[in-house]
Amino acid sequence: MIRMAKDCGADCAKFQKSEIEHRFTKQALERPYTSPHAWGPTYGAHKHHLEFSHQHYKELQQFANDIGIFFTASGMDEMAVEFLHEISVLFFKVASADTNNILYLEKTTKKEKLRIDGADWSSHGDIKRCVYQTVKKHNPNFTFLQCTSAYPLPLEHVNLSLIPEFQKEFPDIPIRYSGHETGIHVSVAAVALGAKVLERHVTLDKSWKGSDHSASLEPAELAELVRAIRTVEMAMGSPIKQMLPCEASCHSKLGKSVVARKPLKKGEILALDMLTVKVAEPHGVSPENIFKLVGKKITVDLEKDATITDAMIKELNAEVV
Repeated sequence: MIRMAKDCGADCAKFQKSEIEHRFTKQALERPYTSPHAWGPTYGAHKHHLEFSHQHYKELQQFANDIGIFFTASGMDEMAVEFLHEISVLFFKVASADTNNILYLEKTTKKEKLRIDGADWSSHGDIKRCVYQTVKKHNPNFTFLQCTSAYPLPLEHVNLSLIPEFQKEFPDIPIRYSGHETGIHVSVAAVALGAKVLERHVTLDKSWKGSDHSASLEPAELAELVRAIRTVEMAMGSPIKQMLPCEASCHSKLGKSVVARKPLKKGEILALDMLTVKVAEPHGVSPENIFKLVGKKITVDLEKDATITDAMIKELNAEVV
């Protein structure tokens, strides 16, 4: 799966690391787990079956380094964060369940590698407390993601509109998007709305056992998503509107100018009913300046539809009484 992510153009492969006895109580681990996705009769047996060891993580990290893709993980408890810090992952991800876990946030933010996925279970108030009262005072270099925790996520609960809202409310913090919806279109739209990082679950086969697979992207989808995002990034361009070199040909061919509505004699004083706007050859006075020509003198004879240029116009001298 790491190689697939690399081959499809992803920048980073992210896992989830738990130290299970530190994350769950004994009672939580002993509860029966009867889901069709269960890998054991209790939730603890299920989680132990799925959890990679420290040695597994070191091997996966080395493999990612060897093929040239960043490797990291969400630290799902404080001891997991300590382990990820020991192996020097590029950054930590804080999951939504820990958004209001102040002790965890205090410890994690001091590690200097952080981004927060805290906009799914949280209210605006939770996010403000997390960002300004806990995280930012220790570490200004972080981001957080808009996310809704459902698998797969119904479209009406995606709430992409929060991305520009968060950008306005937290202008100094890059906003990112973690998507659990099916398909790629919503994720592409998130980038167009300003998301600076996109996170998606991936799989080699959506039919596999496990609740996340149905909401994950298979290789062909991930590759198409990356291509679409790179296209959107290029298309975002500049927020400054101006004539671009690529428009020159069209403007030269179809740009309009002020022309004579009827034949004009040298020395006539121009009135608005003598002028009109058409695609002309050569180009002349720009249409927005047509009213500035009224009351000025034409210095040459012109046929109907002839282009009027600045060189043909003479200001009238003020009359001295």
